[in-house]
Amino acid sequence: MSEEPGYRPEQLIRPVSRGLLAAGIAGFTGAALIATLWATEPGRLPTRTAGAFAGLILVGLTWAALAAWTAWRRPLFAADRVIAGRLAVVFTTASTLVTAMIAGPWAAGPGLLTIAAATIVLARARAYRDRLRSQVAALEGEGGQ
Repeated sequence: MSEEPGYRPEQLIRPVSRGLLAAGIAGFTGAALIATLWATEPGRLPTRTAGAFAGLILVGLTWAALAAWTAWRRPLFAADRVIAGRLAVVFTTASTLVTAMIAGPWAAGPGLLTIAAATIVLARARAYRDRLRSQVAALEGEGGQ
């Protein structure tokens, strides 16, 4: 019997996801480009356009912040997957609602499919995180006996 836990850190700490890093880079790049476009407009933008620009900048910076946090901290128990799933559900729902308000309910059809996909991603991320937690609990239970 040893004082060492029965699991290795690499079993719980995943390498940084390339997809999440790509989303972070794309989010930051998109936010920077939209901010640059907004800053170089010769006149004042209409209120809805300014709101859309601000929303898109916020979405891009949020994905960039998540990717930076994940790269810096390398979260345990796939927390980055759960957070990314939540962001996907929130952002797709918001964009679908805005689309439905502006263009009508029929225009929201593709957005509803995207919401369904994001919800499935979130459910799978939670299941994966829960599986990791139960494995750790089982391993810690074996080590204590």
